[in-house]
Amino acid sequence: MALQTRMVTFDCADPARLASFWAAATGLHESWRHENDFLILGETPGLCMGFQRVPEPKTVKNRVHLDWSSDGDAGAEIQRLLDLGATVVDHQKMPQGFGWTVLADPDGNEFCVATPT
Repeated sequence: MALQTRMVTFDCADPARLASFWAAATGLHESWRHENDFLILGETPGLCMGFQRVPEPKTVKNRVHLDWSSDGDAGAEIQRLLDLGATVVDHQKMPQGFGWTVLADPDGNEFCVATPT
């Protein structure tokens, strides 16, 4: 037996607001909600995204993050995410011919978008 990924869950101050950002970013739709304290985007089977209300703000760098790629123009995709409310944290380029842009969602959770170098 092996574990299978079911859901990535984000701690956040406002689950509806953060789920709205990620729904627009990924095209996933809300599939479940418990009041305004927990929302799920996506359907099972498949990877879902959960958003749960917590009282404390994010204070340090993520220990785990999501890496995304675009099936089109990565620069245009990054601009789309910025227009949705993401912010740029960093750009990284590797000598092996790939790179990524580190972004933060509206709650400050970092994620990466692969970029050509």
